Amino acid sequence: MAKGATTQSSGYLGPDIAGELDRYEQTVAEYIAGEIDEDAFRVFRLNNGVYGQRQGGHNQMIRVKIPFGKVTPDQLETLAKISEQHSRGWGHLTTRQNVQFHFVDLQETGAALRLLAAAGLTSREACGDTVRNVVGCHLAGACPQEVLDISAWADAATQYFLRSAYAQRLPRKFKINFSGCAVDCGQAMINDVGVVAVNRTNDDGSTEAGFRVFIAGGLGANPHPAQALEDFTSREELMPTIEACLRTFDHYGNRDNKLRARMKWLVDTMGIDELRERVKKERKFLRAAWGWPGGIPDVVKAHGDTPAGAGTGPMVNVPGAVPVTLMRTNPFDRWADANVVRGVANSTVSAYAYCDIGDITTDQFRALASIQRDFNADVRITNRQNVVFRDLTDGDIRGLYERLDEIGMAKPGAELARDVVACPGADTCNLAVTQSRGLASAIGEELDKAGLAEVGGVRVNISGCTNSCGQHHISDIGFMGFERRAHGRSAPGYQMLLGGRLTNTEVEFGGKATKVPAKSAAQAVVRVVQRYSDERTANETFATWLDRSGGAEKVGEGLKDLDIFPTPEEDPDFYVDFGETGPYVKEVGESECAT
Repeated sequence: MAKGATTQSSGYLGPDIAGELDRYEQTVAEYIAGEIDEDAFRVFRLNNGVYGQRQGGHNQMIRVKIPFGKVTPDQLETLAKISEQHSRGWGHLTTRQNVQFHFVDLQETGAALRLLAAAGLTSREACGDTVRNVVGCHLAGACPQEVLDISAWADAATQYFLRSAYAQRLPRKFKINFSGCAVDCGQAMINDVGVVAVNRTNDDGSTEAGFRVFIAGGLGANPHPAQALEDFTSREELMPTIEACLRTFDHYGNRDNKLRARMKWLVDTMGIDELRERVKKERKFLRAAWGWPGGIPDVVKAHGDTPAGAGTGPMVNVPGAVPVTLMRTNPFDRWADANVVRGVANSTVSAYAYCDIGDITTDQFRALASIQRDFNADVRITNRQNVVFRDLTDGDIRGLYERLDEIGMAKPGAELARDVVACPGADTCNLAVTQSRGLASAIGEELDKAGLAEVGGVRVNISGCTNSCGQHHISDIGFMGFERRAHGRSAPGYQMLLGGRLTNTEVEFGGKATKVPAKSAAQAVVRVVQRYSDERTANETFATWLDRSGGAEKVGEGLKDLDIFPTPEEDPDFYVDFGETGPYVKEVGESECAT
């Protein structure tokens, strides 16, 4: 594919997108007129990617699917229009490469969906008990470690399952992720189906590229690591394998209790060995099904999956695997050190635009579109809520920095301490009990004040409840929001976890360190990052340092003095959450579909 090629599959829209949008708007009108039952409309709305907010009424969130994060200039401009015309002037990037717009009036959602369709985008099945957005490594096709470029495979999976009859009324949501090598930047290990490109040596000594498929992973209140289905799945067998997993989940998933309906619970009820056998049996007889998806998908044949580098898998110096040390002081040099990734094996150049807590304004959307066109770059959304420009040259870097600096997106941020990930939290979510976004901003500010914002090799993630939409379980430093009680009053608080990590097709969930008031959580981060910065040896990862320091519980003992609530008279601020003006009240709305 040519440099900067930005083809987008029309397969995301469907053969009768105009009719689908007409039906959507007609159904909304019938609901508003009181002609459709609330429960039936909720399912319909969710399957179209429209999610209710805690504010109630006609306030809605639209979740736009960006398959494997790939976005074009025209699409960025469309996202700008939606944020300007139908939302509140900005959109939010998610950990699953979606773009969310909040406070969209229900009666305007149809117009927004039409804008998306005109740009080749859709929110179809971005919510509900469906196959959600198919996620992929944001450096796929530009990473020297990859065994295969998984971009076209993620595209093929998106096209195959979108609007599939099997994908409409599953027991619960179903998530698919792709990674191009065992480093697993696509986070395959925490999904219902995680696909990782691998090599195997055949009996004749030849090397064959294919996949290792992992199944039944997930986060939420009860995280489960994904487990390998088999040692190797051929390229020809990948799509039937994924469909077999989906059908097995559809057959045996719990339809009576949504809290135990995800595929991960099948491991608990039947055991991993039995689950593997049922998937393989389903795959064996799937060949008899109409539309059997075996063989190499057409989109893969058309665009290819040749790896960007040597195709040998993880090498010694994996980007992001060791802490970054910033020695230079010039703003451009600091940004280049932290945000530019060069492929050693193939001389690719990529650079991150830093999105503060995942938010992009209308003007920034439009500016990013202009920059993408001018640099003829490929652009993808990352699972850490940033944007990465790919297919660059070394000669592009300073000009790109200057353009990003003009719009406030040139902070040294990617993979550094200030790169805090947060879910929308109680700002809009029905289930959240704390203002996770406010805490994320406070952590960034306190790290800046302490001179620690550019410490490398440490990640901070925040969720406003137990559902782990902010992926707090797999972060070096994670926070889970919950209600605290002190001096007879309710107050916002967090459980702090340390040591979560996901790499090399292994996942370890963070251990409990301590509980803290919301207003002390930022200081807890400063202390841990400061200690890590002071005590680490050369190239020592956070995980290694934590193990050497006694683990999460031991490090947490040094933070116990922060778990103190003053009386409301001494400091009333402890009883008011970030961004709020009145006393904290735990309010949990009706669950529709936790992300």
